[in-house]
Amino acid sequence: MELVGFAGFAGAILLFALAVVFLGVKVVPQGMEYTVERFGRYTITLKPGLHIIVPVVDRVGAQLNMMEQVLDVPSQEVITKDNAMVTADGVVFYQILDAASAAYEVNDLHRAILNLTMTNVRTVMGSMDLDELLSQRDNINAKLLTVVDEATTPWGVKVTRIEIKDISPPRDLVDSMARQMKAEREKRAQILEAEGSRQSAVLRAEGEKQAAILEAEGRREAAYRDAEAREREAEAEAKATNMVSEAIAGGDVQAVNYFIAQKYVEALKDIASARNQKVLFMPMEATGILSSLAGIAEIGKGAFSNIEDAAKSGGSSVPSSR
Repeated sequence: MELVGFAGFAGAILLFALAVVFLGVKVVPQGMEYTVERFGRYTITLKPGLHIIVPVVDRVGAQLNMMEQVLDVPSQEVITKDNAMVTADGVVFYQILDAASAAYEVNDLHRAILNLTMTNVRTVMGSMDLDELLSQRDNINAKLLTVVDEATTPWGVKVTRIEIKDISPPRDLVDSMARQMKAEREKRAQILEAEGSRQSAVLRAEGEKQAAILEAEGRREAAYRDAEAREREAEAEAKATNMVSEAIAGGDVQAVNYFIAQKYVEALKDIASARNQKVLFMPMEATGILSSLAGIAEIGKGAFSNIEDAAKSGGSSVPSSR
């Protein structure tokens, strides 16, 4: 009987020891951390792996996820700086870095981060105009991240990213913005059209200016050439008159007949070339014309005879010089 009683007692002690060992063994999975409390006071943090604690005396306090987590920020109404009502929502990415601080520095960590983010969304977005709100979303995200991360640092939490997902102005405000955008585009189109018309007018005026300059230069060149031609004609006429005068002074009366015949022929040419004259009856003396032509012939003969006499005199003078 005594042996049976001792065996039962030993078995009980063994079962108690096994139960104690079982209660003291803790396995922490990857990505998790456990806090250990001894008589209700924090003592140590268990990292991922196998750990043994003192049963009854020590117990697991908080089991915390150390991986990066996502927290949705629900939609809320925000009044902007220019008194426009918009609806905004977002998302927060955070990670616990210190399990003890996250477990004992704040109660209900998720709700604390959520409320802190919603409050700062209203603060940051309420300090901006509607146009800035719609065009500077990256700036809003950066400001929110700075403020919320600084506030959650004592909780052992690192806020890695805050993103505003959607900003929804009221329907009437959206319609007003659409009309404003349409008016702005029409204004730019009119400005571009006016600019194009102005450039076209400037180019057209420049072309007309260049054409006028070229035309004036052409007229100037033509006038210069006409004046030069008239000048040469006058010089030739003066030389001819001088020669005739010298011939008359030398006793050659045929030179006068030459001039009369020349003017007579020019007058007949002008009358014949007139467009409004078809038939012309004009009394004339044929003998006068013939005598004038004969005078021209006599002048030519006289000129040729003078040239021949000069040539002979020159040829005879050469041998005498030898």
